[in-house]
Amino acid sequence: MDAIPELPQNFHPAAEFPVVRSWTFLNHAAVAPISRSAHQAITEFADQAMQDAYLTGKWYTKIEEVRESAAQLIGAKKSEIAFAKNTSEGIAFVASGLDWQPGDEIVSTSVGYPSMVYPWMDVSQRFGVKHVELDELQGRFSTQQILDAITARTRMVALSHVEFASGFRHDVAQIGQYCRHRGVLFCVDAIQAIGVVPVNVAEMNIDFLSADGHKWLLAPEGAAIFYCREELLTRLSPEIGWMNVVNANDFGRRDFTLKPDARRFECGSHNVPGILALGASIRLLQGLSLPLVHQRVAALTGYLRRRLMEKNYRVLSSANAGETSGIVAFESQHGPQRHSSIVHELERQRIIIAERVGRLRASPHFYNNLEDIDRLVDALPN
Repeated sequence: MDAIPELPQNFHPAAEFPVVRSWTFLNHAAVAPISRSAHQAITEFADQAMQDAYLTGKWYTKIEEVRESAAQLIGAKKSEIAFAKNTSEGIAFVASGLDWQPGDEIVSTSVGYPSMVYPWMDVSQRFGVKHVELDELQGRFSTQQILDAITARTRMVALSHVEFASGFRHDVAQIGQYCRHRGVLFCVDAIQAIGVVPVNVAEMNIDFLSADGHKWLLAPEGAAIFYCREELLTRLSPEIGWMNVVNANDFGRRDFTLKPDARRFECGSHNVPGILALGASIRLLQGLSLPLVHQRVAALTGYLRRRLMEKNYRVLSSANAGETSGIVAFESQHGPQRHSSIVHELERQRIIIAERVGRLRASPHFYNNLEDIDRLVDALPN
């Protein structure tokens, strides 16, 4: 059996993720179990809210600490981070906030998750923008394919860092560098990347990024990170509410001056328990070391690919260096028509994977182990 990097001796997976006591959970690309750290943050918030209302919690001070942790997580400045309800809302900030002109072009893929499809379709229909969608070839894209699609009219390249159905990881650094050189905006849906593969918005020349915390960040749904590059903050028109403005807590004063940083996109009260839980999980991952998390997941998915091929399953996810992620998509030799029944039979055995667009999809996280992979593959029908 292959070796994978060891977790710290003081880290016990079953203590931080009790789900392992009952399930072999290999579906973090969907909705992940929250960490015990996130659970504790929610519980502390609920206890304070019940016993002391808002008087002792200092919740908004803690939210600013989460903002700092989120910035560190993706290589951004704190002033470039806003909190959103979900990935979709962050993408919508960009799609609805720019001053689109007829003849502008958006380049994206034809296999993106719907939150990375419908906003650009809407822009195309409302403003006469051309939406160019590129097709994958055998579960992957070449970077050159994307660069070649950029023309003098391209206003935006909009990509998922990791494609949800194939697990293909784009070379966003090379694409971002090319976009920056050409003056093309670059928007990234990073929900399938943050927490499992390296993300650095500055080094990757990303202009806008959105990611909810309920997948690889092991936090609850409904609390997302939105990043806007500092130089572009005033290029987006935000939704307006009571909290966007500089004197938001002076309720009797009317001063319609938007905050100078990314908080201008936060139009109303926060999902306080969700953000606090998100912060707890980010600190957990940072404390373990994100490179270690990435190395363990890479080892687990590599082992999974080999075991699947030994069992005559067709692996659809790229194994090329730089193109792998936490997702392994594969297909039964009996064909996609069997996939739904396979997923249900595995769940009956308390093994959780998913079916996406006719493919089986497994997505282990760092706290899984090789025995979990063996249990999955051994349970798959021959």
